Formats: sequence, C-alpha cells, structure tokens
Amino acid sequence: MAAVVPSVSGQAQKPNEANDVQLSQIHAPTEAPEKAPGPFLPVNRRVGFAIVGLGRLSLNQILPAFATSDYCKPVALVSGDRSKALKIATQYGIAESHITDYASFEKLKEMSGVDVIYIVLPNGMHHEFVLRAAKIGKHILCEKPMANSTAQCEEMIAACQRRNVKLMIAYRQQYEPMNRALEKAVREGKLGKLRSIVASNSQNEGDPTQWRLNKQLAGGGALPDVGIYCLNASRFLSGEEPNEVIATLVQPKDDPRFKEVEARCEVIARFPSGMTATFTSGYDVHRSAFLRLEGTDGFAEVDPAFGYHGSKLRFTKLMDGKDTELHPAIEEKDQFALEMDHMAVCVLQNQQPRTGGEEGLQDQRIIEAIYRSAREGRLASIEAPAGATRLGILPPLE
Repeated sequence: MAAVVPSVSGQAQKPNEANDVQLSQIHAPTEAPEKAPGPFLPVNRRVGFAIVGLGRLSLNQILPAFATSDYCKPVALVSGDRSKALKIATQYGIAESHITDYASFEKLKEMSGVDVIYIVLPNGMHHEFVLRAAKIGKHILCEKPMANSTAQCEEMIAACQRRNVKLMIAYRQQYEPMNRALEKAVREGKLGKLRSIVASNSQNEGDPTQWRLNKQLAGGGALPDVGIYCLNASRFLSGEEPNEVIATLVQPKDDPRFKEVEARCEVIARFPSGMTATFTSGYDVHRSAFLRLEGTDGFAEVDPAFGYHGSKLRFTKLMDGKDTELHPAIEEKDQFALEMDHMAVCVLQNQQPRTGGEEGLQDQRIIEAIYRSAREGRLASIEAPAGATRLGILPPLE
C-alpha cells in the first residue's frame, strides 16, 4: 500500500503526487489553464475493492468507474450468481479465486489485496453485511440509505469503531464537482442568505416484484431510495440540520406496485435559521429531478439534478442592474470514481471519510421523523446530532 508523502508545508499530499507531470502553459492568461490528468497510483499500489452485489448499479456504474479512478482497483466479487460473477471477473481481470458467494462472504478476509468492501446490496441487507465486514477487519463503503432504522445505523457505527475499520456511506453527490461548487458558493455567500431549497426526484417504477417495492428489503418506497438525495442535498448544501418536518405520503390502494411502500412523499423541513426545504419524491411519475436554492441575493438551480450524468448548473443574480444568468463551465467527472477515490485516500492516509456513518445515521433519523409526521398528521421534531456528521476533508476544487 502507498505511503503518505509529506509536502514541504508538512501537509499530506495526494498519493503519488511526487510523480505529478504538468506541461507549461502555452495560452494567454485570459484562457483557462490546462491540467494534465493524474498523477495516478500504479496498479500494484492501488487500494483493492471487493464489490458485494452485482446488480444494475455495480454493473452499469461502479465497475466501469474504476477505469477513471486514480487510486482504486477491483480485486474481488461477491454474488449469488457465480456464472454472472465469472463473466464479470473476466472483463475486469479479477482472479476466479477472488469470487465468492454471500454465505462464504468471510473468505474475503483471506483474499490478497482486499482493502475495502463496497456493499451494493438492497437497503435491508446493509446492516448484516456491514457487521460481517467489520468483523473480518475490512474497511467499508456502503451504499445509501445506510440501513432501515436508526438502531441498525448505530449498531453499524459501533461495530466499525470496535474493529477500528473505516465506514463511509456512498453519498456520491457530495464528491461531484458541480455540487461542490454549489456548496462553496453558498458557504461564500454568493446567494446571500439562503432562504429556501426546493427539489424533486422522481421516477416511474415498473416491475412490482422488484426489491425496491418490498418494504423489508427497501425500508420504504420513494423516500429512502430517491427522496434521500433531496434530503441530503438540503443538509450538506446549507450546512444546517432540520429541526422539524411535516410530511404527506401517497400509497394508492389500487396499484399493485404499492402494496407495501409509498408511491410519493412530500416534505417540508424547517431549519433553525428559518430556511425551509421542500421536496417531493415519487415512484409513479415520469422521471423528474431538479434542485433550486433561493437566497436573498440570487438563486442557483441544477436541472437535471441527482443523475449520474448531464447535470447543468446556473446562477441568477443582479449584475449591473440587470438579472443575469451565469452558467459555470464545470467539467463532468465520474461520481463513483470520485467517491471511491476519496475512500481510497482515507485508507492510504488514515483519514476519516467525509460521509461516515454519522452522516447516514442523521439522514435515517430524519427519514423516520418524516414517516412519523405522515403517520400522525402533524409536525415531527428532530433532535440535533451530537456532533458534526460530515467529518472528512476534501481536496480543493480544481
């Protein structure tokens, strides 16, 4: 594993930064500076990831993201379908000896090169496999939502602390450049005082037998699956925690998809500063995703938002006496590569991940308050977290 290289200032560098290669700038100062890619860790020093679960997210997004990763490599697979796993292993150069099933999950402990276990399973399975991964002493990256209850989240955090392993929840949006630029603009007061966040994240689900519509496996319907993006964005972009919510759920009785879970959820969250966040999530409408932040001096909008690709950011504020739209030229980067690289750097440099278990726990606390509000038909209060929920430090935006 790569060692940490101290810089002249005494601060830790990025892994392999000493091998950075940049070319001289040939354009005038009026042009944006060029930057060569890298530096990358060589394959034999990269952090090895075991991918647990070979569903759509793993096959379509996570495994392809290793191609653009700076510090990670896939080294093991865990799947209930060995035939599928063998085919995937061939594509990614993973040894057959590094394939196992769920019952034999603990074999990962003895597999060479496995540093991080990435759990990409239905929500209701996260708790079990985080506990099992912690028990064999492996660092853990777990998909969101973290679990189906706050009690499970707390147990997961405690298990990782006992075994001294790192736990990170895969909030990919927090590592994506456009969202980071938006967070920075809010922090620097570019929108003035933030008054309101409005968001929606919805899609039309089909197969009624899929796990997302099974309450035991999913923990709920649209809210924990797609609504969590709106909820988490309101928290990390504002830098505040909501103290109360009021919510409405829609669960059609005549639609076989929604026998166990809600089809739609509408939420108003109130924050100590007086800011409100209003968001809708749905499973029975055409795909729709947007995010708007409204401040005293301007507003910012991402539309479409929350997707893997194609997000667009614009700011509107008064300039020279006129409402002016600004469209920052922010390069799109693979969100999954960015989040995995963050986890890898935390392992290499013994740092705590930005989105650790405390971040997942806080979202789950709020989700439970939302369900309580909808069930009781009144405001539900939320206790402030005991400490910071976002702990790690991200490198500066490039």
